[in-house]
Amino acid sequence: MTTTGEERRTAVERAGPEAGSGDGRWPRWRAVALDVSLAVASSAECAVEGVWFSRDAGLPAGVGVTFGLLAGSVLGFRRRWPAAVVLVGLAVTPALMGFLLVVVGLYTVASSDLPRRLIGALTGMSLVGVLVVALVRMGPEVEGWFRWFAAVSTALGHTAPPVLLGLYVGARRRLMESLRERADSLERELQLLAERAEERAEWARNEERRRIAREMHDVVAHRVSLMVVHAAALQAVALKDPEKAARNAALVGDMGRQALTELREMLGVLRSTPAAGAAPVSASAQVSVSAAGGPAGSPRVPEQRVAAEGAGGPEGVDGPARLAALGELIGQSRAAGVVVEFLEEGESPGYPPAVERTAFRVVQEALTNVHKHAAGARTRVRVAHRVGEVAMQVENEPPGGAAGAALPSGGNGLVGMRERVTSLGGAFVAGPTERGGFRVSAVIPAPSAAGSASSAG
Repeated sequence: MTTTGEERRTAVERAGPEAGSGDGRWPRWRAVALDVSLAVASSAECAVEGVWFSRDAGLPAGVGVTFGLLAGSVLGFRRRWPAAVVLVGLAVTPALMGFLLVVVGLYTVASSDLPRRLIGALTGMSLVGVLVVALVRMGPEVEGWFRWFAAVSTALGHTAPPVLLGLYVGARRRLMESLRERADSLERELQLLAERAEERAEWARNEERRRIAREMHDVVAHRVSLMVVHAAALQAVALKDPEKAARNAALVGDMGRQALTELREMLGVLRSTPAAGAAPVSASAQVSVSAAGGPAGSPRVPEQRVAAEGAGGPEGVDGPARLAALGELIGQSRAAGVVVEFLEEGESPGYPPAVERTAFRVVQEALTNVHKHAAGARTRVRVAHRVGEVAMQVENEPPGGAAGAALPSGGNGLVGMRERVTSLGGAFVAGPTERGGFRVSAVIPAPSAAGSASSAG
């Protein structure tokens, strides 16, 4: 995982005053105070040691003190040039000065982000330099193996502790940076997931609204349309044929009661209290989300959508909205004065509830449109049971004679039919015919109810 320089500097600032060596910027004021203090201490140490060096070299004391002050002050730049600090410390080591300079410089180098080869090279140079100086400066009374033991111990004690501590601190800082980056990445991912979940919930709510709108339209529009047609006929024959007027009035009453019953059942579904802690989205909509892939537009699974669409919806007093009820539906249209020819090819193998409901609603809405826009037109209803699908077609001829009752149209019928059919993976076509009529055709993939039950199990 890569990070920008600004992100790295921010992480270094949080890691502590010793972090971030080599980036040339002090993380905060405490680090500045620490570096200044170390530079002052190193300068004082080198100045004192410079007095002894000037005596051994036969130079004026001021020269040694000035040299020590300049060499020790280099430690203040350990974050900007850590390798240079170590090299200056090694350069003044033969003069027996710069102990703090070398130790702190090695720690800073080891804890920095410099290449490991450079850190190893500087460590080796320091180890060899201190070893040589120790051997040269050691008195003649120390001989044999003890001489080498003392020199090696001095070199290791001078070099190993700051390097090991620096490596530990650097590794710990990098680990903390990695953990912070992971935490930030997880936080961003959780935020994206939350936004995604909100989008899916909103999509599910909209899908549920559309489904409820389709149900309300299909439940109310057909029966109300027939009621208006019969009411118009009742008005026309009220004085001429009282018996026919009475029959029409009875039909209007029956259809009104059926519409009220279905509407009451629909409202009962909407008013049902969800389980405690449940989201305000129906189970069918949630199944639709997982099946349809949500707002991302992934491929839909018709079988799962079949289960979702078939889970709810009202049923009228005349039985559920199934293909077996088409005869009664067509009989109601015939009673309203529409000449309907019904043809059914093949036998129904028993479809899932969603397929039955969708096929019934397509025929019902098509007949409703005939009552609205082509009153009295001759109509043909065809249903074909095929292998793995069911097809239906409702075609009416051009309207003839006097215009029927004026029925308002919201333009939602065809939209609702198309949404129902396509949600199950089917095809829907509607449009005028060459002879001036109108045709509604739909084909729905229809696995048998037994096959769906076995696959679900």
